[in-house]
Amino acid sequence: MVTRLYTHPIYLEHLTPVGHPERPDRLRALNKVLEDSAFDALDRTLAPPGDAATILYAHPDHYLERVREAIPDAGITRVDADTSVSPKSWEAALAAIGAANAAVDDVFTGQADNVFVASRPPGHHAERNRAMGFCLFNNAAIAARHAQKAHGAERIAIVDWDVHHGNGTQDIFWDDPSVLYCSTHQMPLYPGTGARDETGAGNIVNAPLAPQTGSADFREAFKTRILPSLDSFQPDLIIISAGFDAHHRDPLAEINLDEDDFDWATGVLLERAGKYASNRLVSLLEGGYDLKGMSLSAGAHIKRLMKG
Repeated sequence: MVTRLYTHPIYLEHLTPVGHPERPDRLRALNKVLEDSAFDALDRTLAPPGDAATILYAHPDHYLERVREAIPDAGITRVDADTSVSPKSWEAALAAIGAANAAVDDVFTGQADNVFVASRPPGHHAERNRAMGFCLFNNAAIAARHAQKAHGAERIAIVDWDVHHGNGTQDIFWDDPSVLYCSTHQMPLYPGTGARDETGAGNIVNAPLAPQTGSADFREAFKTRILPSLDSFQPDLIIISAGFDAHHRDPLAEINLDEDDFDWATGVLLERAGKYASNRLVSLLEGGYDLKGMSLSAGAHIKRLMKG
């Protein structure tokens, strides 16, 4: 298996206020873990520049311009109670989109079997017309549309195991049966969406987890909700919104997973990608705010991608 990693120094230049959980140190911590010799075979590639036109796959033009106009010449500007931009945020966001789309190209052209994109800002809270939850543009949604438009993919599955529900991805694909959106997440918790009865056009599968639950409930949600949905849908591509804030160390939630759970979830999704999608799997970093918990969990995830 060829696993490619996309990252870029520009991601460190998307700045957030002092004390903000979504900070550049997240990527620094992951980069430190990836220095281990276990990752020597990882195909490390610089993220290419993104095409702003592809933002329109998931967001309208007026929203794109609103975000671009919010970028300050200096300092940090809030675009939402939790979401900020700094002078390099536009470049970082474009590079995150560029990497996600390049990852899709890689798995469809055979350049890689699977790809992990270590980027920021994250994306799954960005709704069609609204930045929120640390997110400006919905990277997973844009990548899914890119797969359809550039590679003729008919069925895309997005599996989101971030501890916070991906309201933005659900919003964008609410009535689109060509995209299956499956999510495990803590409930109740920000952003307040993700109930089991939120089903869209039959393509939305939410598996909320109660606070203080852990591995058994997470794996049961996969076995009874997520995996059967993937088996029925038989996607041409699986995209993972890979947040690692369901780790027991994370300060923003109360789900008690560890690195082994992310290894296991990666493995069962790789099995489905092999069965239905010619191994095509793209994973995009979302949340994870305890530096040790996030970096070790992402490391376990990447190591499992490399094993195939």
